[in-house]
Amino acid sequence: MTSKRNGTLYIGVTSDLIRRVYEHENNLLEGFTKRYKVHMLAYYEETNDINAALNREKQLKNWKRKWKLELIEKFNPNWADLYDKLI
Repeated sequence: MTSKRNGTLYIGVTSDLIRRVYEHENNLLEGFTKRYKVHMLAYYEETNDINAALNREKQLKNWKRKWKLELIEKFNPNWADLYDKLI
């Protein structure tokens, strides 16, 4: 998730992406995303394997910011809010 194009980035894992994005977009959760207004879903990956998801989260969190932005650009070049496509 991000605050805007090239803005603050947030990486997390959830078993219910639609619910989780809704919570972030509506400031229902205290913490980082509320404080930095991180409300836009710019990128996501899906898997049925929770261990793979947790490992990927750790991997992405260790990436350089430039690599994360390039990944988003490749997947979502217009930085559209992908939440609208999920619901």
